[in-house]
Amino acid sequence: MLEEFRQMLSEGRPLTARMFVDGAWQDPAGLGVDEVEDPATGRVIATTPKGTRAHAEEALAAARAAQVAWAKVPAVERGRAVQALADAVRTEGELLARIVVAEQGKPIGQARGEIGATETFLRYAAEWSRRIEGEILPSDSPQEEVWIRRLPHGVVAGLTAWNYPSALATRKMGPALVAGNAFVLKAHEFTPLSGLALAALGERIGLPKGLVNVVTGDGRNVGAALVEGADMTTMTGSTRAGREIYATGARGIKNLRLELGGKAPFIVMEDADLERAVDAAVAARFTNCGQICTCNERMYLHEAIADEFLARFVEKAKALSIGPGIEDPDLGPKVSGGEVEKVEAMTAASIEAGAEVLLRGGPLREGRYEHGHFMSPTVLEVRSNDVPVMKDEVFGPVVAAKRVGSYEEALGLANDSAYGLSAYVWSANLRRVFQAAEDLHFGEIYCNRTNGELVQGFHTGWGLSGLGGEDGKWGFDGYLRKKTMYVNWA
Repeated sequence: MLEEFRQMLSEGRPLTARMFVDGAWQDPAGLGVDEVEDPATGRVIATTPKGTRAHAEEALAAARAAQVAWAKVPAVERGRAVQALADAVRTEGELLARIVVAEQGKPIGQARGEIGATETFLRYAAEWSRRIEGEILPSDSPQEEVWIRRLPHGVVAGLTAWNYPSALATRKMGPALVAGNAFVLKAHEFTPLSGLALAALGERIGLPKGLVNVVTGDGRNVGAALVEGADMTTMTGSTRAGREIYATGARGIKNLRLELGGKAPFIVMEDADLERAVDAAVAARFTNCGQICTCNERMYLHEAIADEFLARFVEKAKALSIGPGIEDPDLGPKVSGGEVEKVEAMTAASIEAGAEVLLRGGPLREGRYEHGHFMSPTVLEVRSNDVPVMKDEVFGPVVAAKRVGSYEEALGLANDSAYGLSAYVWSANLRRVFQAAEDLHFGEIYCNRTNGELVQGFHTGWGLSGLGGEDGKWGFDGYLRKKTMYVNWA
C-alpha cells in the first residue's frame, strides 16, 4: 500500500484506497466512494470506500478477537511494538508529510512537524509500558487487603478530525495499544489517507492481525456503529459531532473521551512584551490556516497598548505568504470549499453586525488560486462579544480584537463563552498569572507563549470543548479501567 501512496504523489495517479480490516486490505464490491481532494488544486487524488455499518462491525469483531491475546502480552512487549511503529514513522517521515499536504493542504514544513508529533505520541505512549500501576490499600477488616488493578477497556474506537490527520491518529492509537486495547480508526472523509498509511506501517512491522483496523465512510453510519460497538470511543472533532456521539453513546452508557471545538481568548495586558506577544498571536491564529482547536480566536487588548499591538499584528498578517502547501508558504489552503464559505459567511455577518475592518482578506479565486480553497487573513475590531466572530469558532484565518480597560474586564469577557478548551494570557505580573489559573474557565492556559501543547501535559476541555482528555499521565490513564478486589485470607 505504501508504494501506491508513492505513485499517487510522484506520478499524480489517483489512488483507489482500501480499508484495512483483520490484517487485510479490503475493497468491498458494490460500494460508493468518497473523493479525497487536494485543497490546493481541487483535483481528486484518491477515492475511499463508503463503508457501511457492516464493515464497522467486521472491524470491531476482528479487533475484539485480537485484543484477547494482546492484553496477555507483557506491557513492555506492547511498548516495544509501538516503538517499532514509531521507528517506521521516522523512516517514512517524508512520505507521510507529503500525504498530509496532499489531503489536508498545510505547508510542508508544518506537515513535517505533524509527522514529528506523530512519532512523539507513539514513543511517549511506549514509555508508559513500565508505569501501569495498581494499588494495595489497607482494609477495615483483619487479614484483608483491597487491590485496585488497571486493565484495558477492550476495543477502542478512534474518530479523528481533518486538521491533523496523522498526529491525531497516533495520539489515540499509541496509548490504546500500550494499555492492552485493540484499535479501530475512522478518520474524517476529507483526510483518510494518513490513517491508512499508518495501518500500512503497522502491517510492515508485523502488528498482530486485527489489532489495528482502519475503516472509511461517514460518521453517521460507520462512526455511529463504532461508538455503539466499541468499549471506549475517543474522538477529536467538532462540538456538533461530539453531541451526536454523546447521544449515541448514552444508549449503551459508553466510555467516551471527546476533544471538541474551542474559542480561545488571547489576553494582552499593558505590561506584556509586545513584540513577543504579537509574534505569538500571529502564530496562534494563522498556523495551519487557523485550523487548530487551540487557535487564537478572539483578542482582548489593554487599551494602553491596543493601537500599537494592532498596527504590528495587521502588518505581520499582511506579510504572510499564501500558496500550495508543497511550496511551504506561511498559509496553505483551507481544507475544503465548504469551509471557505463558512468562514466567509461568518466574517460578512460580523461586519454587518458592526465589526470594524482593519484588514479585509477572504477567498482567493483568481490566478494560481483559482481551483484551490485559499483565503487571505482578515482582522477585525469589535465593541462587544455579541458578534459571530467573537461567539462562534471560526477555524480559519480571521480574528477579531476588543479593547479592555482592566484585567478583570478581560477575564470576564474571556469567560463569556460556552467553550473552554484553551486561553492565552500575556502579562509580566505574576499575580495575574496566578489569577488566570484560578479564574479562567478553560482546561489549558498558555501564559506568555504561543500555542502548542506538550505530550507530557494534559490536553483537556471544559464546557462545550469536551470531556476526558489526551496526553500525559492522565491521558494514558483514560485508556485503562479499574477493577477492585477485596482479598481476605483469614
